[in-house]
Amino acid sequence: MLHDDPAGRDATAPRPTTIDRRRSEHRDPARLSSTTDQRLLDSRGPVDWVHSDAWRLQRIQAEFVEGFSVLAEIPRAVTVFGSARTPTDHPEYGRGVELGAALARAGYAVITGGGPGVMEAANRGASEAGGLSVGLGIELPFEQGLNPWVDLGVGFRYFFARKTMFVKYAQAFVCLPGGFGTLDELFEALVLVQTGKVTRFPVVLLGRDYWGGLLEWLAGPAIAAGTISQRDVDLIHLTDDIDEVVTIVEEGFREAVGS
Repeated sequence: MLHDDPAGRDATAPRPTTIDRRRSEHRDPARLSSTTDQRLLDSRGPVDWVHSDAWRLQRIQAEFVEGFSVLAEIPRAVTVFGSARTPTDHPEYGRGVELGAALARAGYAVITGGGPGVMEAANRGASEAGGLSVGLGIELPFEQGLNPWVDLGVGFRYFFARKTMFVKYAQAFVCLPGGFGTLDELFEALVLVQTGKVTRFPVVLLGRDYWGGLLEWLAGPAIAAGTISQRDVDLIHLTDDIDEVVTIVEEGFREAVGS
């Protein structure tokens, strides 16, 4: 059952975060409808951006340094992805809370994108269970800020810097039902495992009804077309059981430590 913080904190009250760079950003009205990533990738418009690339490179470097320095000493962790659109009264929100709590009880910090929905649920479960709840936020056109259950927060302007932190400081990925963002992170993780960039890194899909069709397509048309192999499909664990998720994560961690 969902409840407020045992110490009496209002569940809707903001949680303290170590870093939330977005709160200190200059609020240029002309930039509120765009993001740093968008301006970096946009090839249209005047060419004065050429003269700002050196400055931009320093900002990117600073973002990596800041993320590394803040997250370097967190305990072993699991990154949890899922939809930001999931309402708090949805079963998937409840399952996210259960997952976050189970991972915290097993000794893992929980890392999410720091947003609402399933991300908030996983952060909430970890925090309520006494674990470390981490949120890696991203600058978006319509800013939402970090959810109130984040204990340690870092704000990013660039998706690629944020993605590095998701992988570097986690021992596993768990994906609950989600949209393009979740799919993006899922397949990026799978490519890293497939190509040996990361090793012994479990990738778990929680929710057979939601993810089953994707696995059927990968195991059917994708293999038949020769674009992937059965070995690639076997990189993915599909389950409805939160205890099984924890077991898979633990086995992966023990293999990594023993290597």
